[in-house]
Amino acid sequence: MKTFLVIGAIIVVLTLGLPGPGAAQATGNAETGKKLFGKYGCYECHGWEGQGGMAGPRLAPNPLPFAAFVRYVRAPKGVMPAYTEKLLKSEQDLADIHTYLKSRPPAVPLTSLPPN
Repeated sequence: MKTFLVIGAIIVVLTLGLPGPGAAQATGNAETGKKLFGKYGCYECHGWEGQGGMAGPRLAPNPLPFAAFVRYVRAPKGVMPAYTEKLLKSEQDLADIHTYLKSRPPAVPLTSLPPN
């Protein structure tokens, strides 16, 4: 059983990756991130609050760790288009978007909404 847990932990680390130098210190500006989230059309699939939509999963308020976020945005799996360095040039832009996503409030639980 212990071996199974160790192997599972290794798979998670290899899948998400370890942050590279400087990745953990990436800081962004949420206001700039919101503008970029709109400029690059992220809201079209993920919604303005990053809570997900018909085409994209929930990203906020707990996006992937920054290094994994950058890797996924640059080379996504599935239907999301790749935002390569030709389109989304700077890693600072990604840090701003990541900070914007982290700044979003959690979704309101359905149980707190009034009945119809």
